[in-house]
Amino acid sequence: MLEMQEKNGAVIVGVRVQPRASRNEIAGEWEGALRVRLQVPPVDDRANEALIEFLARILKISRSAVRILSGERSRTKRVELSGVMPQQVVALLVHEA
Repeated sequence: MLEMQEKNGAVIVGVRVQPRASRNEIAGEWEGALRVRLQVPPVDDRANEALIEFLARILKISRSAVRILSGERSRTKRVELSGVMPQQVVALLVHEA
């Protein structure tokens, strides 16, 4: 089950990133976090930038509405998504996985 928090009109969700994947995709759920595969390597913040771009694109929100709260140097991150409902995040598991 995906673990999320709602706070001040935003959704905070855990994200588990797998860099150097064959394509960018939502790969399901991992220990309560959204599992995301990204093509870029984890070098010079490229994976973090790719994560922000990918989540903004699939949720149809601006890049500024996606913010990494913690875990910048880790595969497991806490991400704040502004202007998104929890149902939209859960729907990613159904449509993308």
